[in-house]
Amino acid sequence: MNVVAKRVATLLLTSSRSALASVVNWELQQWRGIRVKVRNNNLEQALTLLQRKMQLSGIERMIKNEQTHHIKNSEKRVLAKKNLERKIRGQDLARKLKAILVKKVRGL
Repeated sequence: MNVVAKRVATLLLTSSRSALASVVNWELQQWRGIRVKVRNNNLEQALTLLQRKMQLSGIERMIKNEQTHHIKNSEKRVLAKKNLERKIRGQDLARKLKAILVKKVRGL
């Protein structure tokens, strides 16, 4: 949802053809994967470009989240507790924001 909002915002703020072309280009990259061309045998530059593209697309975050090593049960419990607390905090914030919006709409 966040990515869609960013794309819409860029389209609305900069209503140029280049912004539209970049959005279309980004969607094509998501569909066919990330590709990088090596120019003038400059492998270092291609690797840095690949790293930047991976960061922007979120692949790097997904790779970091996938852990290949064993996680102890105590660590799992701690992670589960943190995730639950984060979820509850988010729900509380959403409830508060909803109450604020309802008050504004009703004019109270």
